[in-house]
Amino acid sequence: MRGAGGTNGGEWSFLIGLVMMIAGFYLLLNSIVISTHFGFGMRLYGIGGFAITSGILMIPFIAGVIFLFYNSKNPIGWLLALGSLVALIVGVLVNAEFRLANMSAFNLIVILVLSFGGLGLFLRSLKHQPI
Repeated sequence: MRGAGGTNGGEWSFLIGLVMMIAGFYLLLNSIVISTHFGFGMRLYGIGGFAITSGILMIPFIAGVIFLFYNSKNPIGWLLALGSLVALIVGVLVNAEFRLANMSAFNLIVILVLSFGGLGLFLRSLKHQPI
């Protein structure tokens, strides 16, 4: 019988590692706090002394949508719509602030051991083990 990853043995290491990884990464991602000060008047980019706000990015987006509804094969419409949408998403992500929630050192160590210990067990289960 073939085990995890097509190798002999390692089924329990695979399952335990997978459960540990899922629990650890869930707790890690659940403890990250994301905050942003997004608004339509917020400065996303600056070119020289000129500030490009998220509201200004809506103008080429709207023009691109109009072009696309008029003629969906128009490359300028696709460029305007997708370019301004990508610029808006990148601007929001760049201005986002990521930080860990307040927790004790014990909680952080448990999260890290679950996450990366589970990853180690999971990867070990994929290696051939003689029976």
